[in-house]
Amino acid sequence: MLDKLFINYEETVSVILFCIGFSTMLLNKNLIKKIIGMDIMDTAVYLFLASQGYIKGRTVPIVVDGIQSVEAYMVLTGIVVSVSVSALMLALSIRLYYRYNTLNLDEIIALSGKEEV
Repeated sequence: MLDKLFINYEETVSVILFCIGFSTMLLNKNLIKKIIGMDIMDTAVYLFLASQGYIKGRTVPIVVDGIQSVEAYMVLTGIVVSVSVSALMLALSIRLYYRYNTLNLDEIIALSGKEEV
């Protein structure tokens, strides 16, 4: 069992990173830490996809060898989208901090008057 973990170490590392990011998102109340957790999860997914799609002896699919299919660029598109989402979440976190003077999610909910009992 352990020998298969060491053979497929990229997949093992990506699953560990995903679990770290997921637990960071669930267990922290600070919005910045939640954003970092989501970024770790994104990185784990892209590491997993890159390790699954790697073919020994091939090059990067950026219009090389006549590759022009959309599927070759989906991971690159996902990375761009995740960076954009992270930037938007950080900008919204700054706005929330200016309004409520805290980044603790429970305090923001309590201050906004939308806390459910």
